[in-house]
Amino acid sequence: MSSQGKGAVFQDSGRVVIVGASLAGLRAAETLRAEGFRGHLTLIGNEPYLPYDRPPLSNAVLTGWVPAEHTTLPWRETLADVEWRLGVAATGLDLSAKQVRLADGYTVEFDRLLIATGTRARPWPNQAEAELEGVFTLRGRDDAKLLQQRLAAKPHRVLVMGGGFTGSEIASACCELGLPVTIVERGAAPLVGALGGTIAERVATLQRQHGVDLRCGVMVTSLEGDAQGRLCRAHLSDGSTIDTEVAVVALGAIRNTEWLRDSGLAAGTFGVGCDAGCRAFDINAIVTDDVFVAGDVARFPHPLYHYQFLSLEHWGNAVEQATVAAHNMVCAPTARRPHVAVPAFWSSQFGVNIKSVGVPSAASEVVITQGDLASASFVAAYGKAGQLVAAVTFNHAKWVEFYQRLLEQAAPFPPKIPGAFQPTLSSPAPAAFPDPIRGPNPTHEATVVLTGHDPNERRVQWIPRPRAT
Repeated sequence: MSSQGKGAVFQDSGRVVIVGASLAGLRAAETLRAEGFRGHLTLIGNEPYLPYDRPPLSNAVLTGWVPAEHTTLPWRETLADVEWRLGVAATGLDLSAKQVRLADGYTVEFDRLLIATGTRARPWPNQAEAELEGVFTLRGRDDAKLLQQRLAAKPHRVLVMGGGFTGSEIASACCELGLPVTIVERGAAPLVGALGGTIAERVATLQRQHGVDLRCGVMVTSLEGDAQGRLCRAHLSDGSTIDTEVAVVALGAIRNTEWLRDSGLAAGTFGVGCDAGCRAFDINAIVTDDVFVAGDVARFPHPLYHYQFLSLEHWGNAVEQATVAAHNMVCAPTARRPHVAVPAFWSSQFGVNIKSVGVPSAASEVVITQGDLASASFVAAYGKAGQLVAAVTFNHAKWVEFYQRLLEQAAPFPPKIPGAFQPTLSSPAPAAFPDPIRGPNPTHEATVVLTGHDPNERRVQWIPRPRAT
């Protein structure tokens, strides 16, 4: 190993393995090479494709504007000397032997490991019903291609189960294609888990204005197929039925941590716990030095939110966290830096450009600081205990950076906006977020979740030793 350049201690030799060959894995690999790492670099991915962009899958691909095959991500640095192990999943991790076990029976040894396995779509729980022809999930390139082909065949109605961002974007694409679409959302309104009830009610109005048959406060209880195994009907919890030949399950995501079971890492429902420098915790909350985490699967503390752990499903977070993780993997300990970027997210649906900064679901109150709800062109500021914690813009994207700076400064709530247009909701109102885990109608649609102060869901049982006599 070399100690030359930028205080690096892990440059000329060694083996770095990245499990997860998507956005975070690619950006981490680029950063490693850009920072001078010249050792052996392996990327492992369960899909057979080179890294591709996922946001276009739920809109541009479904509407036919972009073929699914044309979503491959550009490479900012040459990666010609990288070993790609694609189309094979990681099935286990042996920390003591420093080996990743693969589904094909092989093992890959590492000196340093980056876990970037992301998430997968939550499937329909009834396997027989999920296998009916016409039932889809949307997470990967193949999913988008199959669903696009089905939508192009002009089904008489599309059912979307779940009114989160993915479900809403799919419904928006259906409207753009002129297809009748029904959203069944178990919460009080679409996006309620991500934006809170006050703003979600405006989203509900927007969707209905575009012709969506929106049904809230109910759930699909079962899917019915015909004699040929083709979807024909959905049964709802209120006793009603919907005749449909295409149903998309958009009930949130599952973080890919099962392969880490019994590995000794702090891995659970909300991801893999790590410190602000992306170093993974073990089950005793002790930080590791050779295992790092980045992207949707990471769970990390953030100083703006009192060091509570965040679980994010954001494109920008995957890029920034992967860059920090890769830097910290190969630099000297004194040169490490934290991942403290303000979370940011965007979505385009029903003619509205939605952008979010911060953590809306951390808020207890919301106020419209610019624009008005009626026109679906406004800025909603979110606060808790007198502090600004997030802002969401509807067709007001030019203000995102301004609110980001306020968040970085831990600005008070409600914020003072000089020269701003007098809003229609000038006094704070309850943000009206449902409990994401408990509550009468738990939701899985928030793209960012505060998960408390523990790096691991599981509790280590402490058994006091008897005192020596």
